[in-house]
Amino acid sequence: MPEWLRAGESRLRLQTIVRLRWLAVLGQSLTVIGAYWALGIDLPIGGCFAVIALSAWLNVALRIRYPASQRLKANYAFMMLGYDILQLAALLYLTGGLENPFAFLLVAPVTVSASTLPLRITVALGVLAIGAATVLTTFHHPLPWFGHEALVLPFPYVMGIWASVVAGILFIGFYSWRTAEEGRRMAEALAAAEMVLAREQKLSALDGLAAAAAHGLGTPLATIAVVTKELLRDAKEADPHYEDLLLVRAQAERCREILKELAGRGEELDIIVSRMPVSHLIEEVVAPNRLLAVPIEVTTGPLAGIDRCSAAGKEPVTQRNPGVIYGLGNLVENAIDFAASKVDVDAHWSQDEVRIVIADDGEGFPPHVLEQLGEPFVTTRPGESWGEERRTSHIGMGLGFFIAKTLLERSGAQLELANRPEPESGAVVTVIWPRARFEQPPGKDEFTPFI
Repeated sequence: MPEWLRAGESRLRLQTIVRLRWLAVLGQSLTVIGAYWALGIDLPIGGCFAVIALSAWLNVALRIRYPASQRLKANYAFMMLGYDILQLAALLYLTGGLENPFAFLLVAPVTVSASTLPLRITVALGVLAIGAATVLTTFHHPLPWFGHEALVLPFPYVMGIWASVVAGILFIGFYSWRTAEEGRRMAEALAAAEMVLAREQKLSALDGLAAAAAHGLGTPLATIAVVTKELLRDAKEADPHYEDLLLVRAQAERCREILKELAGRGEELDIIVSRMPVSHLIEEVVAPNRLLAVPIEVTTGPLAGIDRCSAAGKEPVTQRNPGVIYGLGNLVENAIDFAASKVDVDAHWSQDEVRIVIADDGEGFPPHVLEQLGEPFVTTRPGESWGEERRTSHIGMGLGFFIAKTLLERSGAQLELANRPEPESGAVVTVIWPRARFEQPPGKDEFTPFI
């Protein structure tokens, strides 16, 4: 569960509760007025309006005492929604209990809680709503009816209404909580992916910054060198500052040489590293993992039957993309973690596509995880499954593969996950780009923040 929920916070603002309660007050008032005056149903009108007025005055007091934008603590939100359940239960008590067709509205506060509050609060509100519905099956005023007639519904029918209310609380509450939880997890995972991409962009930009620094510092260093030369020409060797001037001139020359190297390296990077063939891309991805215990075998070349000298067999060249390098590197690291003896990285291309296959000889993907893998917080590591609620960091929680998949798909790639055909074992991840997209320089949209 996210840290801000474990700390007792919620996503529910006071303004939201106040507006929902005003809507409930309006609906309850119109229903009571319509039933009593329009339909002529004999309601305990005084008691009903007293219960409704209590909610209205509570709303007024809350708006006066607290700012509308205040975010409620989970415990305070529980008390607010718990009051709404009890207020509705009081109205139902005066108007027939569960025999009243509006009894199903007991589901509403539980649904609001499931969408915005921690699971423990939702469970507590669900228990309160079910308890109120159970009490109302027996203890309530008679169901108001036309004139002074009494309508008595069979008890089995009342229990059927109770069962429908309980089923609605359980099903709608769980559905709302599951949907909201997936949305929270996705937002948290996308934030982590954005942070990783920003770090990769900063590393990629360092070379350009070095070249810019070399260009900007060149002029003041040249000025220092000229002034030092003029001072040395007028100074005598016996002058106490003569050696200091020699040292300043030597250090200025050294700085100019360093900046010259940086500027040359920046130009070299612009020409060579920013554009790289597939083989160089694979080598940059694999190189940091060469020293690990699991050997990595790399194979590159056009697909079988394609001549290397033809246009289709010519090695594709792509623009250096930090997101692609990080994504492929993460896939290689995962393969190494689960491999038994080796990892195979194969890069092949044709006229239409570029295909990179990363395979290990481990146990492969578990069947129950294969369909969900790629979603945030889905992992094959023991004790860190999708349903695990205790998460304290992003490391080892199934976010790595999600981030890699997201970054690669933003570059135009498509990922395919499978296991090796029997009798072999191991996982196989295939990354496929349309060749035209692979060779296209990355656009600005590939480095925009996640939405």
